[in-house]
Amino acid sequence: MTRSIIELETTPEDHRVARLAAAAITLALVDSAIPLPLPGIKPGLANIVTMVVLARHGWSAAAWITGLRITASGLLLGNFLSPAFFLSFSGAVCSLCVLALVVRLPDHVFGPISWSLFAAFAHLAGQLLLARLWLIPHDGLFYLVPFFATAALIFGTINGLITARLLGETEILHKAETQNA
Repeated sequence: MTRSIIELETTPEDHRVARLAAAAITLALVDSAIPLPLPGIKPGLANIVTMVVLARHGWSAAAWITGLRITASGLLLGNFLSPAFFLSFSGAVCSLCVLALVVRLPDHVFGPISWSLFAAFAHLAGQLLLARLWLIPHDGLFYLVPFFATAALIFGTINGLITARLLGETEILHKAETQNA
């Protein structure tokens, strides 16, 4: 019996996706370590990476990085295929669907802050829908909506502001590099 070695060729795009996914996974792990008063509320720091990738590399790359982040952080945190994993997954799918639409809106009106807010509320809606249909089949779940919506508004705004700042700084660096070249 002979063994054959399969060599995979990687592209610079593969390396970029891996680096950005690693950054998103790291931020997801940091997120899980931040104590917050209500279970299920997280700052969503990894979404900053998703927004930057969306602005710089498009929706497809953002979807890849989000999928890799959810899978890897689920494995690393020990909740892969648990209800928490599926809640995260459902929120991410809804968020990515909304981002696919809002990224097409006029740039002079909509940008990283509004994208982040749309994504935060879509994520919340996806999680609540799955929780209502699967985990807590009772309308009492909706009494928590004001708390979760407030968190989505606050963290969506903060993450959007951070994303806008990062995109502004990378734009300045990119212009400086092209002028020096």
